[in-house]
Amino acid sequence: MLFQIMCQVKQHPSLIPLFVFIGAGDSRAVLYMISLALFNIDVCWHRKNNPGPWNKLSHDQYEFYSMNMEYSTLKKEGPDL
Repeated sequence: MLFQIMCQVKQHPSLIPLFVFIGAGDSRAVLYMISLALFNIDVCWHRKNNPGPWNKLSHDQYEFYSMNMEYSTLKKEGPDL
């Protein structure tokens, strides 16, 4: 496979930027997936050691979209963990 790509590049040097950008895009996608798997709070790799990683969040306001809502005054729904 690599030999075939090298032969194509020797015959058509204009393919070099194509391979560079495709390789850079693939590597960026892989690095993004690795960062999501390692640093996202929704992913729990060790259930016995850390059963609720989402409990480590501070009491800051997290909102998806709200124009005029104050989250600190809302009634908390759900059990305390």
